[in-house]
Amino acid sequence: MFCYQCEQTTRTPAGIGCASAPGTCGKDEATADLQDILTHLIKGVAQYARRARAMGVADRYTDDFIFYGLFTTLTNVNFTATRFVHLIQEATKRRERIKLLYEEAAREQGKTPEILSGPANFQPADGLEQLLRQASGVAINSGVDHLGSDVIGARALILYGMKGVAAYAQHARVLGYQSDEVDAQAEVILDYLASNPTDIDAMLEESLEVGRLNLKVMELLDAANTETFGAQEITSVRISPIKGKAILVSGHDLHDLKQILEQTKDQGINVYTHGEMLPANAYPTLKAYPHLAGNLGGAWQDQQREFADFPGPIVMTSNCIIEPGKNYKNRIFTLGPVGWPGVRHIDDGDFTPVIQAAKALPGFAADAEDQRITIGFGHHTLLGAADKIVDAVKSGDIRHFFLVGGCDGASPARNYFTEVADHAPADSVVMTLGCGKYRFNRHEFGDIGGIPRLLDIGQCNDAHSAIRVAGALAEAFNCGVNDLPLSIMLSWFEQKATAIHLSLLALGIKGIKLGPTLPAYLTPTLVQKLQSRFDLDLDLIGEAQADLQAALTHTATA
Repeated sequence: MFCYQCEQTTRTPAGIGCASAPGTCGKDEATADLQDILTHLIKGVAQYARRARAMGVADRYTDDFIFYGLFTTLTNVNFTATRFVHLIQEATKRRERIKLLYEEAAREQGKTPEILSGPANFQPADGLEQLLRQASGVAINSGVDHLGSDVIGARALILYGMKGVAAYAQHARVLGYQSDEVDAQAEVILDYLASNPTDIDAMLEESLEVGRLNLKVMELLDAANTETFGAQEITSVRISPIKGKAILVSGHDLHDLKQILEQTKDQGINVYTHGEMLPANAYPTLKAYPHLAGNLGGAWQDQQREFADFPGPIVMTSNCIIEPGKNYKNRIFTLGPVGWPGVRHIDDGDFTPVIQAAKALPGFAADAEDQRITIGFGHHTLLGAADKIVDAVKSGDIRHFFLVGGCDGASPARNYFTEVADHAPADSVVMTLGCGKYRFNRHEFGDIGGIPRLLDIGQCNDAHSAIRVAGALAEAFNCGVNDLPLSIMLSWFEQKATAIHLSLLALGIKGIKLGPTLPAYLTPTLVQKLQSRFDLDLDLIGEAQADLQAALTHTATA
């Protein structure tokens, strides 16, 4: 096995990358290798899908699988080898199906179908042992000895960005939101990867195409969420339990939460969100359920302790799952792309087993002290207050904006983001999204003329909101986003953060502070090329106080 797609990547003097089982994330060798085979096959599916589309055959059934299949290979999503054997078989069937559709369409138009090579022609073995023997030839670092780490790293940047895109696209698709433009562009990018490119400069250009695609996908997901559940509203959310039976819902998928809320109506069970599900409490359709009782717990890396303490069943809707402890493994359920060996999986939308478990388990014996935080500052809310915010900047009441967002993780270096938020001056506003906010979202920040100094925009999925708000402020001040008194501190962990970062770079946004480390696949050569070729900044986080002082030299241009 070899993997270096997330921030946990093993880094030693002997080399970079998780190359022995288990990986830092807990992934065993078989699962890691099978994920590589599945990813390779999905490129082959895209090869034929792109050509079929050129013949007028756009097949949503094929594209659904492309996005879902890639999502299963993200960090902390699925650790079940047997599921990947099935997905490999399914990928082969779907590839052969779209191949046939392409060839039939080509012949009908009097054209000779292309004979494709690479992933389009890869034949997976029948048995597990035979499959695993094929894995080294399709691993992300295959060919590094003669191609070099720069070429492999540039390919990885594109692939990992596409995995992040797939996750966001899948969340939109389960709500019925799909775009032919998005599907077509995804096919093009994956087809490009299937050609095993070696031109580093061309690959870096293509990585920005991934960022542009992700902007379209995040806009689609924003429409899916707000048109399905209503725009986020400013909401005081309880973060302490109340007496009664309970279910905890973690992950990111609002569609799954809606199903759980609907099926638990009038059952005497309180439903709590966890982690990146916190923003669900601000959507009108979801918070209208009186048994949506609030949010318990924080970021994903604390789940083993938090899930062990929770007196009911836990449902994991998407990433990020880590190895369940023995004290709760028999009461955690997975959905959709998620999986862990020995954990019950629900794939039919029937949450009866979860409800039965909630009724059998003790729940909370008494109400805890009522504790709350305020959320719901999506772009609809903030753009509605744009005039007030602009006036506060022009009057000098607001000197600077800090966007402190992204994923959390176990690295002590992530304390940087807490220090930035806590030490941002009283005449500044901190916007935040993603699960990194759990390091400071219970702290007291106060307000500026009625504008809260801490604005929780939502999930990492809601990066679109931050971009919309920045664009609106730039328009109000008749300047570019880079001219705003705005500093971005991005805490990255996995492939969705890669996709977001590529989107910011594609927009030409500069001065982004990224941490706690640069991705392992970004070699020094690639970093230098990104900085010089595209006039972009890839700055590693430094010392919080020094970065704050440097940021505050950038004042409003209005």
